[in-house]
Amino acid sequence: MSLRKKVLYRASLVLGPFLFRVLIGILFLTCRVIWIGRENMERLDREKQPLVAAFWHYSVFLILYLSQGKRRWVAMVSASKDGEYVARIVEGYGSEAVRGSRNRGGIGALKEMIKAVRGRGLSAAIVADGSQGPPLLAQPGSILLASRTGVPILPVACAADRYWIFRSWDRTVLPKPFARVVVKFGEPFSVPKGLDSEKLETYRLDLERRLLAVYRDCWAFFGRDAQ
Repeated sequence: MSLRKKVLYRASLVLGPFLFRVLIGILFLTCRVIWIGRENMERLDREKQPLVAAFWHYSVFLILYLSQGKRRWVAMVSASKDGEYVARIVEGYGSEAVRGSRNRGGIGALKEMIKAVRGRGLSAAIVADGSQGPPLLAQPGSILLASRTGVPILPVACAADRYWIFRSWDRTVLPKPFARVVVKFGEPFSVPKGLDSEKLETYRLDLERRLLAVYRDCWAFFGRDAQ
């Protein structure tokens, strides 16, 4: 990489995440957010219980913004070059990012998240279908993290009545100005420790089923099958 490209890249790492936070903040000021199942999160808040929030990749922009609040989060972000932008957005919201994916540094990132959750009481945010997909197919990371830390998994999904869809593998959704946005929290559930491969697959399928259920409920709120 030439010196000019290095300078431009480093500048973009500062300006890009900052502009994202400003623009997404302005956008959401015009939106109406409708919460469903919020009592599931509030119950864990009252108990000061760390959790693993699991969601599909298509909703990453919505989750990044809506994750602001009382909790401090640690999120697994792709180890790719583009993932550096997401990591800085996460950190700009006051949370922590660990770098890794299924094919690159995933085991090390999972260990870092276990330390953050079990050792420092942070809650974890994990994209259930990973950084590369396939979409709407749960990977085992959330299950492994919950099993190793003993904290519950909270399925989360979002939808909007007016939105843009990015031409990406996950069909990322971004609400349009003045959209109605619905966010649904599913019922939290626990995962036992010491899972063998068969039990791991059982709980992975259970997470996938729960996430698909809240996903479909969110889009059904607006009379749609899915995005």
